[in-house]
Amino acid sequence: MKVVLQRVRHAQVAIEDQVVGKIGVGYLLLVGIENTDTTQQIDYLVHKIVNLRVFEDENQKMNLNLKQVNGSILSVSQFTLYADTKHGNRPSFTKAGDPDHAEKCYTLFNQKLQAAGIAVETGKFGADMQVDLQNDGPVTIIFDTDQA
Repeated sequence: MKVVLQRVRHAQVAIEDQVVGKIGVGYLLLVGIENTDTTQQIDYLVHKIVNLRVFEDENQKMNLNLKQVNGSILSVSQFTLYADTKHGNRPSFTKAGDPDHAEKCYTLFNQKLQAAGIAVETGKFGADMQVDLQNDGPVTIIFDTDQA
């Protein structure tokens, strides 16, 4: 799995000009799945994301996690995280997970984030979405379970 995490002041996702997910302070997660991903990768990422300390404390040190700032997550599926751009000018997406497997993993990932006590909003798997955000910091962190 690959997840691009952006610390945001606010974010929203829309489909055909209809907002389907919206948060205030928290994380925008762009989530990519490959066919070899299992619940082990999902559990690893949920633990890392829920406990990640990238919010500032009273001393302006990145020392607080999402729960400590009462933050939320906007989770958006994004198969293009598995783009292969090594050959030619048109990316290949053959490393991206089969849609059925990827959707199951994406749904389970979001359910496990919610079970950890985090409010989670989502886009719609496979839809053409427009994402608006205000990155805070900016803070952007990339998780790749193949490199964990």
